[in-house]
Amino acid sequence: MAFLSNLDIAVSGMIAERARMDVIAQNVANADTTRTANGGPYVRQNVVFTENKTYRRAPDVSLSSIEFSTVLGKRLEELRGLAGRGRTQTFEGVLMTEVVEDPTPPTPVYDPTHPDADEDGYYYLPNVDVAEEEIDMLAATQSYSANLTIFNSLKSIANKALTIGKQ
Repeated sequence: MAFLSNLDIAVSGMIAERARMDVIAQNVANADTTRTANGGPYVRQNVVFTENKTYRRAPDVSLSSIEFSTVLGKRLEELRGLAGRGRTQTFEGVLMTEVVEDPTPPTPVYDPTHPDADEDGYYYLPNVDVAEEEIDMLAATQSYSANLTIFNSLKSIANKALTIGKQ
């Protein structure tokens, strides 16, 4: 089951990076939004990731296929004993726990004719730096790609393992 948990780790990384890319895209889309439902400018969002550790009991199962037992030989009984005990399994990975607002203040711009200008003639631009968002998007894309490569490698290993003994 450790092999399958490795797939879970790679998938959790892809899911987390996808969520990060969604938040970055939202930041870029709102880089010029000077008025939101709250009345002020858009506030840049950041994602918070945490380590994900989940524990659960392994199912109490045993192997009984004759074809499978001929491939494994004497190890079949040993595997039955391990599966029958119901061991605890750990699934690890990453989890996006929340989306938080960036505390950087908005940028004041003096333009008394702007519809969102206050009594002093200032309106405020969001605290979104598009160049920084592009860099973050590249990092998220690279991380997603790395997790996808791991997933595909593990999938390839699993497919090759299924062909053992079929020659």
